[in-house]
Amino acid sequence: MFILTVIKLLLIALNIFPSRFTNRRIMFLIYMTNLVTHVMMDEPRFAQPIPNVTVAVGRDANLPCVVEHLGGYKVAWIHIDRQMILTIHRHVISRIPRYSITYTDNTWLLHVNQAHQDDRGYYMCQVNTNPMISQVGYLQVVVPPNILDIESTPSSVAVRENQNINMTCRADGFPAPKIIWRREDGEEIAVEKKKKVLVYDGDVLPLTKVSRNEMGAYLCIATNGVPPSVSKRIILDVEFSPMIWVPNQLVGAPSGTDVTIDCHTEAHPKAIIYWVYNSVMVLPSKKYKTDYTENSYRAHMKLTIRNLQYGDFGNYRCISKNSLGETEGSIRVYEIPLPSTPSKQVTHTTVESRENNIIPSSRNDTTKSMQTDVGYAIRNDLYPGSASSSSAGPGGSSSAASSSSTSMQTSALPGGGGAPGNSLSSLGGSSKGSLAIGKSMFYTERPPNEYASSVADLVPQRALLSCSLLLGSGVFMVLL
Repeated sequence: MFILTVIKLLLIALNIFPSRFTNRRIMFLIYMTNLVTHVMMDEPRFAQPIPNVTVAVGRDANLPCVVEHLGGYKVAWIHIDRQMILTIHRHVISRIPRYSITYTDNTWLLHVNQAHQDDRGYYMCQVNTNPMISQVGYLQVVVPPNILDIESTPSSVAVRENQNINMTCRADGFPAPKIIWRREDGEEIAVEKKKKVLVYDGDVLPLTKVSRNEMGAYLCIATNGVPPSVSKRIILDVEFSPMIWVPNQLVGAPSGTDVTIDCHTEAHPKAIIYWVYNSVMVLPSKKYKTDYTENSYRAHMKLTIRNLQYGDFGNYRCISKNSLGETEGSIRVYEIPLPSTPSKQVTHTTVESRENNIIPSSRNDTTKSMQTDVGYAIRNDLYPGSASSSSAGPGGSSSAASSSSTSMQTSALPGGGGAPGNSLSSLGGSSKGSLAIGKSMFYTERPPNEYASSVADLVPQRALLSCSLLLGSGVFMVLL
């Protein structure tokens, strides 16, 4: 009776009673009747909406549906995307065993165990009232990134130097992953006409005119905000024929000493490196010691020759050979005289090579030393007995520095020319002034005064002797 009274009041309020009826007004009348009935009779209603849930693939997810005043009605869960009824009340209808249902305190909880990507979508919680009431929630299943090896560049790739190459890295996941590239050693990547960057974004890494400096390991990293991120290591090999650089093309050493020669080589693929002397490969022995140090595509090869003898002097070749070519460097080992003074250290004379320009490194020192010795020999020959004198007058003894500074030219002798019977041939005889190359001597700047005066008494001042010795050109002039 109460319901009819309410309906009559509604009809009067709408001013449609007892006038004409239309379909639109009839539907509105039914809706209002149900609304009033639900309010007056405590019909079922949803206490809160279904939340959207995000879960990683393989993890468990729960979707809650809270219904108040359910009474004798039933609750059902439906997967809208699949158009599949999952549960009705406390019974699981779906044949997928990963779905289950629990009920506690007006909450109907749908469990999705070990979620798959197919489980992603909209889920409806429905109550079988008349008319039916329902609400919808969304289950998001995310997938961490995964690199697709079959669509990516292999883990090792080779390219000839100065050629182009594109390295590819593909990955899937949900959301779609982002791909970045970087070098494992932290160096910059040369892209887009040699523009250098530390990190490059994109599935494809373009490298143009690659050089040997770009050889190494590259990392392709895929990330989409779902842990963990994944990466792939791709090794880029840049192939080129061997190259050799020889620091010292000429090496001098005295007999009986040890000498070490070396070469630097670059090659990829890895080269075979060895030494050759007199067309025979040099092998490690008591005579020879070989040492090889490798770093990536670079190699440093050393050869030590022990106890140099006459047959050890000559040309030694360092050879580098790989599948793309062969090259060699030549080093000449020559003999230098052994100094006669034990206190003097034996030093090897080397000639530096810079772009095939040979620059003697010890020629000036040797020349000065020889000039000093010969200058002393001339003085000793022209002034017998002066070798025993070590004083330079009141100023004290002369030093090796003053000796070296005056050895380039012999000054005119005081008081006239040399005594009869004395000649420069004593330089090649038993004169004390004839010394080995590299030995320096002390001599007086001028002979003793008493000896100079006696010479002046014996020989008139008829000539002026001047000597110029140029060892570099091999010219020795004596002017009388």
